[in-house]
Parts: sequence; structure tokens; C-alpha cells
Amino acid sequence: MLTYLEAIVVGAFQGVTELFPVSSLGHSVLIPALVGGEWARDLDVSAPESPYLAFIVGLHVATAAALLLFFWRDWVRIIGGFVTSIRHRRMQTPDERLAWLIIIATIPVGVAGLLLEHLFRTTLGRPIPAAAFLIANGVVLFVGERLRRKAEATDEADADARLAKMSIGRGTLIGAAQILALLPGISRSGVAMVAGLLRGLSHEDAARFSFLLATPVILAAGVLKIPDLFGPLGAGIHGQVLAGSIASFVSAYLAVRFLTRYFHTRTLTPFAIYCAIAGTASLIWLTV
Repeated sequence: MLTYLEAIVVGAFQGVTELFPVSSLGHSVLIPALVGGEWARDLDVSAPESPYLAFIVGLHVATAAALLLFFWRDWVRIIGGFVTSIRHRRMQTPDERLAWLIIIATIPVGVAGLLLEHLFRTTLGRPIPAAAFLIANGVVLFVGERLRRKAEATDEADADARLAKMSIGRGTLIGAAQILALLPGISRSGVAMVAGLLRGLSHEDAARFSFLLATPVILAAGVLKIPDLFGPLGAGIHGQVLAGSIASFVSAYLAVRFLTRYFHTRTLTPFAIYCAIAGTASLIWLTV
């Protein structure tokens, strides 16, 4: 069973850690294991036919809804650009280019998720691998900051117009980096940001592009699991799912609002330090 307290706590953590570059799946695996007792038994993502997995992925819908709300003006323009691109068979305006950039860049992680999600979850979705990958995530963030290319000079255009100037190849490479987030402990937004920094984006633009890329991926993952919540796996936990989803929506909205301001002037280094410390402490606690 899944209690309301477990649902709300996990939902709040999921909303924050999905957008902070610290891995939501890693925290979803580690938190129950560190608390122990009923939490470790109820919230086991690697268990066969686990309702917890359906619950976790179902929370993605709430997180995606928060992203859609925060970036609603951008998505109106992006969807409009896609429609005009199809209608006029062109890819000329910034909105048209950005629409296709997002579509093409999300294909690799979408295909990889369908093929590899079950394998990675059942073999690696356990506390000790999650702690080890959280440490690796910290290393990736730290090294990415040290190796990043100097951001190209920004012009007076808005952020979406700057992103639309990226080549399809560069955007696809950044999107493909999200495949690493199938490993529990590796952050989707973190690896996408690092890939963006290595390709010359500023922290602000790299964060924005990672959030735009994550929205359809997170939403699709949640929608695919929603039927499970209305089947046997969701029996008796619909109220808990609703409570967790509300917590996830609120925390995700606050997280993206904070991060879009934070990355105006800040870097990934504090998150790298957190991941290294949290992962190491979790590994010691779980093994000793």
C-alpha cells in the first residue's frame, strides 16, 4: 500500500528533483531505502508489477503540467510554429525552427525509453546503484562546468529566438544526452544542460532548452503509465495519486520558477557538490 504521507513526500520530491539537476528517479529509489521500514517495502521501484513505479511515472503528468503552465506562452508560439510549418511546408521562422528542433531532439530519448526503461529499472533501480549513479551525476555536472565552451555572445533576441538558431545536429545531441537519465541517479535536466554548455550555450539558455525538451518526454512517459493507475496496480491508491500529483505540480512549478532565475548568474557546481555528498553518504549508509 501507499500511504498519503508517502505519496505527498515522494510527490514533492519528484517535482523538485525532476527539474533540479539531481535526478528524480535516483531520489525516488534512495529516499525509501534510507527511511527504511514500511517505506522501503511500499516504495520499491524495482519490484515486479510495482504500483510505486506507476505512481512515480504518473506524477510526471503533474510535473509536465507545471512546465506547460510556466512556459505556456512559449508553447503557444512553438505549437503555432509547427502548424504553420506543416501548412506552408517550410522551416524559416524562429518558432518553426524551434518546434522541429524540439521534435527531432526528443526522438532518441523516446526510442531509448521504450526499449530500455524496463531493463534499466529492474537491473539498476535499487538503492546502491542509484547512490553510485548519483555520485556519477555530480562528476558529470562538475566536469561539464570545467569543460564548457564560452557562451556565444547573446544578441537582443529573446531566448527562444537564440535557441532556434541552433543547428538540428547540435539540438539532437543535447536531446540525446537525456538517454543517460534512464539510469537512476543521472539527472535528465543535468545531462541536457551539460551537453548544452559543451556546445556553447549559456547557463540560462541551456536550462531553458532542457526544460522545453523535458516537457514532451515527461508528459509522454506519464501518459503511457496512466492506464496502469486505473488497472490493478492503481487499486486503492487513487486518492494518494491525486495527493502526490498536487504536491508534485506545486513543487515543480516553484522549482522551475526558481531555476530560470538562478541560472541567469549561477552555475551547476552547487548541484554537483550536493550529488557527490548525498550519493557518497547514501552509499556509506546503505553498505555499512
